[in-house]
Amino acid sequence: MMKPVALLCVAAALAGCATPRAAADPQDAFFTNLSRLCGKAFAGRLVTTDPADADMAGKPMTMHVRDCSADTIRVPFHVGDDRSRTWVVTRTAAGLRLKHDHRHADGSSDVLTMYGGDTDAPGTATAQAFPVDAESIALFRRENRAVSTTNVWIVEVTPDRFDYALTRKDRHFRVSFDLTRPAPAPPPPWGAR
Repeated sequence: MMKPVALLCVAAALAGCATPRAAADPQDAFFTNLSRLCGKAFAGRLVTTDPADADMAGKPMTMHVRDCSADTIRVPFHVGDDRSRTWVVTRTAAGLRLKHDHRHADGSSDVLTMYGGDTDAPGTATAQAFPVDAESIALFRRENRAVSTTNVWIVEVTPDRFDYALTRKDRHFRVSFDLTRPAPAPPPPWGAR
């Protein structure tokens, strides 16, 4: 029979061989963080000052984490009375996907709709980057928007803030929403039931 000191030594040695517990997948954690906002709306503001966004400056902005399932989260983004934009975050076999569902007031799809990209890196529990995908590059080229073929979208969700950004060589757009102060839910986005 082993003495207690010897047992402690064997236990310590075996503990060193144990596989450490795997860290949570950052994309799963990000999706969970976004899911926690389901049903809530928040007011936001334009943070960047790019001249291309002058028509948005000073307008009220609201994001509404409106529709959530195990694999898809739809977040309408309203700018003033314009309810044409919805961000769609979806789980894929390889990570996460961000698409932009753009509609007209009658609910019909805009010619530039469902563009976006997939994550190509793990990201973090609070931030994910979505480089433009091949399908979107083809759409942008077809619609004479070649400048958008290098887009990268970044979505950040922290305990107190939701930020959405678009970046490329000649462009930077960012809006920020205060998650500490929920806002009344806006009307449905155009095309929603």
